[in-house]
Amino acid sequence: RYVNGHAKKHYEDAQIPMTNHKKTEKQEKVQHTVCMDCSSYSTYCYRCDDFVVNDTKLGLVQKVREHLQNLENSAFRSDRHRKRKLLENSSLNSKLLKVNGSTTALCATGLRNLGNTCFMNAILQSLSNIQQFCCYFKELPAVELRNGKTAGRRTYHTRSQGDNNVSLVEEFRKTLCALWQGSQTAFSPESLFYVVWKIMPNFRGYQQQDAHEFMRYLLDHLHLELQGGFNGVSRSVILQENSSLSASNKCCINGASTVVTAIFGGILQNEVNCLICGTESRKFDPFLDLSLDIPSQFRNKRTKTQESGPMCTLRDCLRSFTDLEELDETELYMCHKCKKKQKSTKKFWIQKLPKVLCLHLKRFHWTAYLRNKVDTYVEFPLRGLDMKCYLLEPENSGPESCLYDLAAVVVHHGSGVGSGHYTAYAAHEGRWFHFNDSTVTLTDEETVVKAKAYILFYVERQAKSGSDKL
Repeated sequence: RYVNGHAKKHYEDAQIPMTNHKKTEKQEKVQHTVCMDCSSYSTYCYRCDDFVVNDTKLGLVQKVREHLQNLENSAFRSDRHRKRKLLENSSLNSKLLKVNGSTTALCATGLRNLGNTCFMNAILQSLSNIQQFCCYFKELPAVELRNGKTAGRRTYHTRSQGDNNVSLVEEFRKTLCALWQGSQTAFSPESLFYVVWKIMPNFRGYQQQDAHEFMRYLLDHLHLELQGGFNGVSRSVILQENSSLSASNKCCINGASTVVTAIFGGILQNEVNCLICGTESRKFDPFLDLSLDIPSQFRNKRTKTQESGPMCTLRDCLRSFTDLEELDETELYMCHKCKKKQKSTKKFWIQKLPKVLCLHLKRFHWTAYLRNKVDTYVEFPLRGLDMKCYLLEPENSGPESCLYDLAAVVVHHGSGVGSGHYTAYAAHEGRWFHFNDSTVTLTDEETVVKAKAYILFYVERQAKSGSDKL
């Protein structure tokens, strides 16, 4: 199942004897090599490149599942006994935390890695800690997509209902509901990943993917599906019940507004000026996130403590994004007054800020032959990111309406976009956590600010507090 993995090697080795003599039609039908995930018990067929939903007449797949379940239950009982003794004897257990003199459970739930799916896990954990966005989905009515009996005590994926009943919103809702409930240390997002495979072909397979690209596809598809109604309840009715989301929301991407555009949606003004005749062209572009270049003068500065030159800050990246820029020869502007392509300047203004400001630092760029990573450390604030100076009409905003506090950070570890590993830091009820697939640990602000951020999620400040600024 895994790319260049142990089971895949067996599959490839099994094909070698068949290459030296002619395959019959009967042999062609029976040569299907499968493997089973020992955590989720899903079965995967290499030849069909899909999950196996049927069984043999003897029920061999179910027998393997039951055998693995018995082994797991046996190991779980002994492990539970060991953990109980450890809890009784240790006051430093990582799943407990003292708050106001009383001991409380950590309750954080990790996400199992299904084979290079850390890019998905990091985004899901980040979104689950954006309170307004997460609560909306958790309060949606449930949709039951499966019929018939399920095998064993676990629910396995089936395709018996066909692709028409695949719902990204429903599986996303189930995944968010499984997090922070404290009933398990790790949850397998296999059902969600299966739907991702179905509706986002770019993410089929088990190669490492780009977390930012996945986030954009995920938000776009959630937005499109919500526009079509959900479980018989129209999107407008759901938004009316959450009046705080629909109020003053004018940012619509690809049609009507949804919770995606209500939370993440902002508007940019793109201003282009012809350098020959001075003609000005303006247009407004909706956005769900802003992709920021790391200025070239900082690209060799890799660590926070490195002394060569000044520190790159998030303000530098935002200034580079919004500053006046002269377009080069390959980006000549078609001037309607001159009736031909001319040299011009471009400038971005933010016309409307979103409730959650998502900033993507462009760490990957193409060279002649490959995609390189910019490993520069970028300093970013935990509180009080002030976006007022980037607004088109700052005088129309309140004194604290442009201040943002950090909610989550996605970090890419490694050198290339197709390799490495993704983790996330996120704040939950005033505490910072590090999400590394199945493992969730408490951390502190000092550790978070040292991270080489790839994606930053800032939440609009609501209540009046300190005026720390970037």
